[in-house]
Amino acid sequence: MTQFSLTEDQLARQGSFRGFVDREVAPLADRHDREQRVDRELVDLLAKEGMLASQIPAELGGRGLDAVSYALLHEEMGRGCSSVRSLLTVHDMVTETVRRFGGPQLRQRWLPQLLSGQALGSFALTEPDTGSDAAALTTRAEPAPDGDGFHLTGVKRWITFGQLADVFLVFARTPRGVSAFLVERDRPGIVVRPVPDMLGTRGSMLAEVELDGCRIPRANLVGGQGRAHPFVVTHALTLGRLSVACGSVGIVRAALDEATSYATARGTLRHQLVQRMIADMVVAGRAGRMLALRAGESIWARSPGAPMAATEAKYFCSRAAADAARDAVQVMGAAGCAPGAPTARLYRDAKVMEIIEGSHEISQSMIGMFRHRDGSLAHG
Repeated sequence: MTQFSLTEDQLARQGSFRGFVDREVAPLADRHDREQRVDRELVDLLAKEGMLASQIPAELGGRGLDAVSYALLHEEMGRGCSSVRSLLTVHDMVTETVRRFGGPQLRQRWLPQLLSGQALGSFALTEPDTGSDAAALTTRAEPAPDGDGFHLTGVKRWITFGQLADVFLVFARTPRGVSAFLVERDRPGIVVRPVPDMLGTRGSMLAEVELDGCRIPRANLVGGQGRAHPFVVTHALTLGRLSVACGSVGIVRAALDEATSYATARGTLRHQLVQRMIADMVVAGRAGRMLALRAGESIWARSPGAPMAATEAKYFCSRAAADAARDAVQVMGAAGCAPGAPTARLYRDAKVMEIIEGSHEISQSMIGMFRHRDGSLAHG
């Protein structure tokens, strides 16, 4: 059952996360947006602070955050910079996949590198013509003639932090079905091309990844042939949707702060229509956090309802972020649209939240179909 108050430890972690973001992340958000990149030094600092793959249990070398603390970390990152939060998202998805589905050899080799930040992971599912529909993938993984590995051929696009990643979790079709592979950036047959000038999360260093007969050893297969869809994909996307939901709550908070500060200084907070927009932000942020915490607890408990809980949270919170960012711009008028205005960046980033890790339309379809079968609001 979702808790309505934080423990002392969680409050302390929240304060620590907020302080880190205020010092190291938020001051760089505008630069990340303008320069369309995040420095590797910040990745190293995130690793030093235990913020990369922070959900990995302590006995495996991770920080072992509980569901609530993990949600709070990603909320604070979303408040400070959605591009940095996106980095945590895809890296955590890769690391969690290795932990959950990788064999002992794969975990022993990669978990220490991913947790230390020595290797940055990127999630490579989406393709130019099929989007993120795993059932329609065209990237192929043909067994090598000598039986020891695969040759990967295909194109992945919109790959978050693909420009900076050291290893990609690539999904491809094998004779036994969709499978997942870890593909090192420096392997022959892989070409990474930047995808610049995106609408939002412009610091997330998107890339197109082309594989042209790229030889992958059998040891790099994650979870066995034909097991990536739906098992690996669903588990990874569930964690990703939780992060987007939490980051969207962070956007709501940032928009609320900007709008309230401006309206107070200009004396417009006395107007009822401005009060209505502020009130909507407050309530949406609190409701979104509760949905995100519920989703996090379901994931940590490995509940069968976790994927749907994460989908619901991502759907509500990303809508709330888009509404809050739009209203913050409206409260500030031209000042909210000016170059370098945080609200302008929040507005663009919030739109991206409505698309990544499953668009609104995909979420609506999933929620509507599930509720049609389930028949109640009491599930989960």
